[in-house]
Amino acid sequence: MAPSAGVARTTLSGKEWRVLILLVISAFINYIDRTTLSVAATNIKLELNLTNTQIGALQSAFFATYALAQLSFLAGWVTGRFHVGWVLAGGFFLWSGATGLTGLAGSFAVIFALRLLLGIGESVTYPSYSRILATEYPEHHRGFANALIDAGTKLGPALGILLGGLLVARLGWRPFFFVLGGGSLLWLIPWSSWMPQGQAVASREDSSDMPSVAAILRQRSAWFTAFGLFCGNYYWYFLITWLPAYLENERHFPKEKMAVFGWFPFLAISVSCVFSGWLSDRLIARGNSPTKVRKTFAGLGLTGATFLIPVVLVKDPSASMALLTLACLFFGMYTSNLFAISQTLAGPSAAGKWTSFQNGFGNLAGVLAPWLTGVVVDKTGEFYLAFVVAAAFALAGACMFVFGVGPIRRVQFHGCSAI
Repeated sequence: MAPSAGVARTTLSGKEWRVLILLVISAFINYIDRTTLSVAATNIKLELNLTNTQIGALQSAFFATYALAQLSFLAGWVTGRFHVGWVLAGGFFLWSGATGLTGLAGSFAVIFALRLLLGIGESVTYPSYSRILATEYPEHHRGFANALIDAGTKLGPALGILLGGLLVARLGWRPFFFVLGGGSLLWLIPWSSWMPQGQAVASREDSSDMPSVAAILRQRSAWFTAFGLFCGNYYWYFLITWLPAYLENERHFPKEKMAVFGWFPFLAISVSCVFSGWLSDRLIARGNSPTKVRKTFAGLGLTGATFLIPVVLVKDPSASMALLTLACLFFGMYTSNLFAISQTLAGPSAAGKWTSFQNGFGNLAGVLAPWLTGVVVDKTGEFYLAFVVAAAFALAGACMFVFGVGPIRRVQFHGCSAI
């Protein structure tokens, strides 16, 4: 197990770096796989003669099983009861296999079933990340570690859309799924050798040390981290699902210009996230309280993300994109400390279950944000109100983390019998 936060070791060990790099790569692949259907949707629709409603159902299928497996605490229970390294490997194999097999699909029903499997496989990722980081990494390294993983999730959709679009255009949608799904499986080779092997992540924890679902749900902070993530995710899913359409339809950017400017905000989030994670860890290592540091980054980041509103008001495209970049830089401050907060609150024994509930609840925003934005744009004929709603969710999220979540220290659970 990693040393406690009281040991002011300022650098990660070689073993910690190897594990962290592989986790970042898995997160990167995770989010590319989530966007594959968006990249190939028009091609699949044409070849299989699907309706827009059916394409929408395929998009939603992922979130249905992804959120349900975590809200039911199934994903958290699995990561808490079995060797977390092999749980993550099993989930990775399932979701990569589902991605690759999509290239063979010949009907709506088959793709729908594979999207359900994709959601089940990916449901164990964040509970696994949290258990590994809470167990193997000290407090003053978790901000940076979480930030790197989050940066991978932000670069995944950006590069997935950019490179995936080029691949589909040249080779078709079926080879795109084959290459991505089959190539991703190579990640399992180094992971099987370098995954954490300590007793703390080994199979089947002592049930007396594992808080029950009821014990976690009795914690006010568990609910507010879940509500806070939901609000932040609304903002995030608004960006990844509707920003390209806004740039093309309302800013009248040509496709090539949209690709460049649409990719840059996600890069800004990634850079800000990594720097903010590093800085927050340094502040904690120098003696500042995790409560003060983590809440400041989360609250200030989500509040500053409301610069999204003037993006749609400013007429000059360059000024508008500068404001969008600024809003995304602030958003990266928040994402860098999001799961570090939960990991500290939950502790190693509850990190998987706590994150399972939090991430499952928070990803329901993936259902709400795209749908509600479409309704608002259809009703008003413009994006202004949609931007305001996204900014309002960000501000609400800031309040959840700053005022709703309690002190950022490990919760003392009582009556910790596992389900």
